Amino acid sequence: MSDVVNGGVSLWWQQLGSPGVTRPPLPGSTAADVCIVGGGFTGLWTAYYLKRAQPDLRIVVLEGRFVGFGASGRNGGWLTNSVTGGRERYARSHGRNAAIAQQRALNATVDEVIAVTRDEGIDADIVKGGELDVARSEPQLARLRASVAAEAEWPATDLQLLDAAETAARVDIAGALGGSWHPHCARIHPAKLVVGLAAAAERLGVVVHEDTPVEEIGPGRARTARGVVRADHVLRATEGFTARIRSEHRTWLPMNSSMVATAPIPAELWERLGWQGRETLGDLAHVYMYAQRTADDRIAFGGRGVPYRYGSRVDADGRTQDRTIESLTRLLRAFFPALADVPITHAWSGVLGVPRDWSSTVTLDRATGLGHAGGYVGTGVTATNLAGRTLADLVLGRDTEITRLPWVGHRARRWEVEPLRWLAVQGIYGAYRAADRAEGKGRTTTSPLARVANLISGQH
Repeated sequence: MSDVVNGGVSLWWQQLGSPGVTRPPLPGSTAADVCIVGGGFTGLWTAYYLKRAQPDLRIVVLEGRFVGFGASGRNGGWLTNSVTGGRERYARSHGRNAAIAQQRALNATVDEVIAVTRDEGIDADIVKGGELDVARSEPQLARLRASVAAEAEWPATDLQLLDAAETAARVDIAGALGGSWHPHCARIHPAKLVVGLAAAAERLGVVVHEDTPVEEIGPGRARTARGVVRADHVLRATEGFTARIRSEHRTWLPMNSSMVATAPIPAELWERLGWQGRETLGDLAHVYMYAQRTADDRIAFGGRGVPYRYGSRVDADGRTQDRTIESLTRLLRAFFPALADVPITHAWSGVLGVPRDWSSTVTLDRATGLGHAGGYVGTGVTATNLAGRTLADLVLGRDTEITRLPWVGHRARRWEVEPLRWLAVQGIYGAYRAADRAEGKGRTTTSPLARVANLISGQH
């Protein structure tokens, strides 16, 4: 692993040059109309749409390290239409039409992000090639077919079932028995998007302070070691780093996800692999993978390493464990045996925010002016834009189609105290991995271990 650039936040940031603080910290206490805590996609989209809607608003964004330091600058680059937690949950709580509205809003959000990048001159390597998910065992194939059949019961999902030959015609994956594809997904370079978005917000007059960790949030104020920002609205957009705020330690669990990236792959190998459509790529394993073909012809390939650190600790610079790099490398080469001699050049990790019921939210308390959005469980590249627009409408007191979506105002119970939290996550992912091993060794149906893990996790 000595030749692998491990950490440095992410490959994405390495490609833009060494990341670091480029904006001044908060110089002292100040006042604003809106204070946003967190300089990732959620916070920046919120600031961008607020300032566009009402240019005279004084908006201050406080970022603990630098813009895009968290998941926004480390993710797999999937701008996809996933409904975090599933539409069925919203159908049970708000009715079928509300669940359909949530799906349609996310479909439209994929195109909204693409439109903003075009309008603002942001080159984020976007290719709308759709999302391809593959099955590489009989249990995975059964889950794939069941998923496609279930999706067919809903409008606006546009999911197509592919046989083995149709899957291989898109991407030649060893052992793929079938796949599914839908058009509502684009590949992006996440760090380029977050950098461009921050610049667009600043052009509108948003003030961004980096190197300014927020220690406490309360009605009308955000307190830092550098001063207090007093504002009518204080909006938390901290996602996987939420547990660092003492009062929010058990609100969302910081789940780790890791990635590796190959060196640029020669054209003759791409002739064998295909992937001309630049689809994002996932699978039907319980501990699933996710990947993209990058603009410079690498494969960026991700999955779970150590899923959770005791006490909700989070990493500093994206460094991941050697055994995680090794396991992801093995899986990548199992998918693509022709890449056996292509080196892995980068590895990194990040944290995503997981609510206890695995469902994201956008919330504003009008009485206190406190709001927050997040809990995207890894599907936030698209959802952050919808959340930002929704928070903007809520702050401005607008009653719109998106403020009536079923995730608005959703609340989940808090995670258990330690050591129960750590034991639960270790047990859940231990069961998922055991289920994947059993299925990989020839089991023909989904392992019951996975069903038990689903129940414990609160996903089903």
